[in-house]
Amino acid sequence: MKLRSSTLLAAVAIAATVVLVTLAAPPAIGTPAAHPVAAPDFQGIATWQNSPPLAMQGLRGKVVLVDFWTYTCSNCLNQLPYVKEWHAKYKDQGLVVVGVHTPEYAFEKSTPNVQEAIRKLQITHAVAQDNDYATWRAFNNQFWPALYLIDKQGRIVYTHFGEGRYGETEGRIKALLAETPAPAR
Repeated sequence: MKLRSSTLLAAVAIAATVVLVTLAAPPAIGTPAAHPVAAPDFQGIATWQNSPPLAMQGLRGKVVLVDFWTYTCSNCLNQLPYVKEWHAKYKDQGLVVVGVHTPEYAFEKSTPNVQEAIRKLQITHAVAQDNDYATWRAFNNQFWPALYLIDKQGRIVYTHFGEGRYGETEGRIKALLAETPAPAR
């Protein structure tokens, strides 16, 4: 009887661990939004690089890719060539890429450091410096890198956290660019 109860306790402990790990894991990647929500505006941006200040309202009618990144994050740097390629490939078709640089470390808050990283990495799309995490919090973001695709009506319709699924993300960009925007109400 003692062996059964310890086996049962071990099974319960394993099941509880699986439940906790599942609940603590990041959300599914490459996820279409079940119920698209309005994208929050860029908030608390210290400086803008490669662009004048942008606002979501002014981007209506465009497809917007918001990329949360920081220049010392290896995963962000691995994803960056794809983000840069999408910007180059689709900017003339209505895609606006905004890199929201949200620092992980204090030295990443330095505008000259961010500018130097942008120069070295040859980034030409807009970069918003979110030193106080205001835009990060507005998006309820928790990850580097994180991609948010916003449709022409200003709704978040797709998210991806971490690296990978580049073909799927590009497919979503192309599909959103091909959509005819709904008439304004």
